Amino acid sequence: MRKVVVTEFMTLDGVMEDPGGAEDFAHGGWSFKFSDPEGMRFKLHEVMDFDALLLGRVTYEGFAEAWPERRDDVGFADKMNAMKKYVVSSTLGEVTWQNSEVVARDGDVVAAVAELKRGEGGDILVAGSRSLVRLLAQHDLVDEYRLMVHPIVLGSGKQLFDGIETPFTLKLTDSQVLATGSLILTYEPVRD
Repeated sequence: MRKVVVTEFMTLDGVMEDPGGAEDFAHGGWSFKFSDPEGMRFKLHEVMDFDALLLGRVTYEGFAEAWPERRDDVGFADKMNAMKKYVVSSTLGEVTWQNSEVVARDGDVVAAVAELKRGEGGDILVAGSRSLVRLLAQHDLVDEYRLMVHPIVLGSGKQLFDGIETPFTLKLTDSQVLATGSLILTYEPVRD
C-alpha cells in the first residue's frame, strides 16, 4: 500500500500560511529568513523519493503557476514538473500542469485518497493543502508528517491543525536541528 506523507513549513505557533510569500498574507515569505543548505538538501531528497503529489486546489493553482517555468541545477524543478499530480477539487476545471489529474470531483475525498493509497506506484507527498491535510488527518489517511518548524512566532495566520475535531496522537520518529535553529520533525500517527 502506498503511504501518504504530509510535508509542511511551520512556525513555532503552528502557522503554515504563505511560507514562500506568494499569497497576500501580511507575514508571507517568513520561511526565507531560515534558508539552510541542510534543509534544502532534505527537501531535495524528499521530493526525489516520491512518485506523486497530492494537492488541494489552492496549493495546486499556486504550484501550477510557479513550477512549469522553473529550472535549477539539482533537478528539483524537473522532478516537480514530471511527477504525477493528483488534485483534490470539485470546482477546478481544466488542469494544465504536466501529469495532473483531478480526483474527488464528486466531493468524496476520503474514498478517492483511500483508492489512491491502494493503487499502483510509490508513495504520495502532500505539500501545503491545509484543508486537505486536516481532512486526511481526521480520517487517519496520513502515514507520516514531516514538519520543518522555524523559530518564529507570527501570532496570526492559518494553522495546520486548527479546527481538528478529534484529537490524535503522534509518535516522533526522527528529528534534526538545522544551523538556523529550525527543526525537521518526523512523526507517525499512533494507531491501535
